[in-house]
Amino acid sequence: MRYRVRTPDGELDYLSFREVEVAYIQGLVGPDDEVREEGQKLWRKASTIPQLVRAKPPERVPRDTMQFIAILCALALGLASLVLLMKGLWWGLVTGLATTFFVSHLAYTAFRKPKRG
Repeated sequence: MRYRVRTPDGELDYLSFREVEVAYIQGLVGPDDEVREEGQKLWRKASTIPQLVRAKPPERVPRDTMQFIAILCALALGLASLVLLMKGLWWGLVTGLATTFFVSHLAYTAFRKPKRG
C-alpha cells in the first residue's frame, strides 16, 4: 500500500508504510507532518500514528562522534604534512594533498542535505 506524506516543503510518495517509518526514524518525516494512506481522504499527523511514535532508530555510533573523529584525523594529517614539509621531505606535499581531499570530503558530507523520499 502506498502512502503520501505532506510536509511544509511539499508532498512525498512512499511505496510502503515501512518506508514512512524509516523516514520518520531518520527525521525526514516529522511529528507534525501529515500522512495519508492511498485511497483514504483523511490526513493524520505522524505523531498520532502509534507505529511511528514507537519506532526507534537502530543502535549505531552517533554521527557527531564520527564527525569529531574525522576532524581529529584531518588535524593529524595537517600536522604531519607541516612537519614533513618543514623537514624538506616530499611526502609533506603528498600528505598535504591528502589532507585537502579529506577536509573537502568532510565539509561536503557535513553540509549536504539528506535525501528525501
